[in-house]
Amino acid sequence: MSAPIRVVLVDDQDLMRRGLSRLLELEPGIEVVGEAASGAAALDVFARVAADVALVDARMPGMAGVELIARLVTDFPEVHAVLLTTFDEDEFVFGSLRAGARGFLLKDASPETLVAAIRSAARGGTVIDAQVAGRVVARLDTAPRDPSPAVLSAREEEVARLVATGASNQEIARALFLTEGTVKNHVSAALRKLSLRDRTQLALAFSHFV
Repeated sequence: MSAPIRVVLVDDQDLMRRGLSRLLELEPGIEVVGEAASGAAALDVFARVAADVALVDARMPGMAGVELIARLVTDFPEVHAVLLTTFDEDEFVFGSLRAGARGFLLKDASPETLVAAIRSAARGGTVIDAQVAGRVVARLDTAPRDPSPAVLSAREEEVARLVATGASNQEIARALFLTEGTVKNHVSAALRKLSLRDRTQLALAFSHFV
């Protein structure tokens, strides 16, 4: 039996944290291991507990969500952050993704969508709320609108399509009977050939093939 996904809730609204905690308690394989009402308090929590995913609010007193996510990438790279917010403003959408978030969800997302996002983030995948995904794709000026398989080798294309499903390098390696190092090389080659900046752009570029 695999270990549960360990989640930390970061939101300045106590009611929101309680609601999320009760929701996630019902999900098998997910465990809430900590809560924080601010970015600064969250850093203290992450220093004390081992976590896989952070659900982070955008607007909080002191250190806001985007700044916290940037700190997590630097100080706790093993934690994958998902920004969960009421606001779909560009500064939060693109700011969080640039900071290193593994997902962006609006708070009116369904429980099923939230749980799926947590599971995907824990695997190293990227999830973008359907209400803002179109804007994200449109902003990716360097991303090909219709990536041509001819640009990539057959194996690179296969890896890219699996990246778009949210699969981690380890999962792709198992599925294709490759080493993780080889998968990383294929991802790097696909990014270079398609002039993409990062894994998020690659996932979005191939999302319509999934």
